[in-house]
Amino acid sequence: MRIPRVMSTQHPDNVEMPFFAKQSYFDGEDEIREAYYVFSHFGMEEQMWDFEGKEVDDFVVKKLLTAYPNFFSEHVIGKDVRITPRVPNPEVERDEAKLLAETLEMIPRSHDYARKFYEDPSPPIFEIIVPMVTKSEELERIYLFYRDFVAGKSKLVLADGTKVGEWLGEFEPETIGIIPLFEDIPTMLRCDEIVREFADGRFEAIRVFLARSDPALNYGFIPATLAAKIALQKLYDLEIDVYPIIGVGCPPFRGSFDPENMHALVEYPSVQTFTAQSAFKYDYDFRTVREAVEELRDSSPERPQDVEVDEEIIQRLSDEYRKRVPRIAEFVNEVSRFVPKRRMRKLHIGLFGYSRGNRVRLPRAITFCAVLYSIGFPPELMGLSALTDKDYEELCEAIPTLEEQMGFVLSLFNPESLKIVPFEDDVRRAMEFFDFESREDYREASSRTIDAIRRQNGISDAIIETGKLRRFLG
Repeated sequence: MRIPRVMSTQHPDNVEMPFFAKQSYFDGEDEIREAYYVFSHFGMEEQMWDFEGKEVDDFVVKKLLTAYPNFFSEHVIGKDVRITPRVPNPEVERDEAKLLAETLEMIPRSHDYARKFYEDPSPPIFEIIVPMVTKSEELERIYLFYRDFVAGKSKLVLADGTKVGEWLGEFEPETIGIIPLFEDIPTMLRCDEIVREFADGRFEAIRVFLARSDPALNYGFIPATLAAKIALQKLYDLEIDVYPIIGVGCPPFRGSFDPENMHALVEYPSVQTFTAQSAFKYDYDFRTVREAVEELRDSSPERPQDVEVDEEIIQRLSDEYRKRVPRIAEFVNEVSRFVPKRRMRKLHIGLFGYSRGNRVRLPRAITFCAVLYSIGFPPELMGLSALTDKDYEELCEAIPTLEEQMGFVLSLFNPESLKIVPFEDDVRRAMEFFDFESREDYREASSRTIDAIRRQNGISDAIIETGKLRRFLG
């Protein structure tokens, strides 16, 4: 079975809404239509179905087969296209722990729907994504829970002698694949150890998911980029086959992956699957998106880039970035209320820890980017004053598209933003290293955002205006 090159996700980073959405945000029925649309029109092969942090429909397979029988009779769910749930991690998200059990129960139920629809069905859902993984035991427990207590119910016998599998039907598949999602830099740098422990003797191949947004939110743009590269090298050296997924958004801060500039394809050549988030799909014209997907599908993973960079750079730049976050957290949190909601996510406030042990609250990475980009201060600039000339040379080798990415970043910088985000040294250092052409239209629009924030009037409209110019919300 072909492992997808593109995974459509439900990340709410889009400015524009697609034609099939009934309002300014996706509801549950819109997301059913979206899954069909990305398969049938964009040619994407996989849809993440996100139970972590948002309400989604757990009858997705039944509804797709019912609403679009002609398409899915020719494009078999589980063979030609995939629905891959992201579930809560009960070790971290205690309030959502039992949602994991409910989500796992949809897997055999979805297989029953496929059995009625297809003559010889494969399991339509056969693997799940587990977020915020820090140790192999988290994966082991979920794997065993599904095998023994979800699918394993088939073998139970009631007190009257009735076998559950005969009474309710068999619970299939008997086992599922577990995709670990690594989201913080210390764990990413030892993700190979966790994967080796979990896969040992059980799997010959495994998919592994590396985040880019949350590592950047917590450690900064360059540290997050380098950590992903080092992690990919380590995964490649494992004795089992690893098929990496990387979670990339449009801005450089979140991965630099849009249909016109797929820098992530250059930066992470060994990745098997790239995420196409909402801005990728809906903030560019259809033909551009479709051609980008075709280009990806026609490409193949290669060896990872050999990154020879001192991990001390990660620590030093991370420390500088983390020192700055508390100085802008109050502003970001205040303005984040005005960032348009594109998906009905549950309330989520991220906790950002910095070097003195304090706990600083931040919104999600998309909203964080939306606020700072909209006033003309791209967050990629934070902490760059720590860059040395030697760092610059090493980083340009380690991150081949760095100069191009930073040219884009600086083109959207507005000097007026320094009155709010007082990091002049970072901007000065960045301008010493990287060439750019300032966008006058964006400078004017971001100044209007700053003015709207001062007046406390029209902030959301101003954020949308700048988002349309840069072609992503955050």
